Amino acid sequence: MLKFMVVLFRRAGMSPAEFADHLRRVHGPLALKLPGLRRYVQNYPAADPKRQTPAWGAIVELWWDDQSAMETAWASPEGAASDADLERFVDMERTSWSVVKEEIVKS
Repeated sequence: MLKFMVVLFRRAGMSPAEFADHLRRVHGPLALKLPGLRRYVQNYPAADPKRQTPAWGAIVELWWDDQSAMETAWASPEGAASDADLERFVDMERTSWSVVKEEIVKS
């Protein structure tokens, strides 16, 4: 399995609630249409009185069988629709993404 992570920063002028609502109700359903997608997780900052709220708005995890399946998904019409939607709610200059190698140290 290949894991792809995206650290999303919200657009200026958008509240955290508006950002999360768009990710859940609009962008998430677009991501679920990506061909070959095996798993999709949205992670949001949780309230934590002992730690400062992070600057990012969400971290998204997407899984595919392999690199080829992922690249096929991004090159598809569904991938184009997902990419086009990002500009509606994401600060693209701050957002970053990467294939990651997950190393489980304890489970």
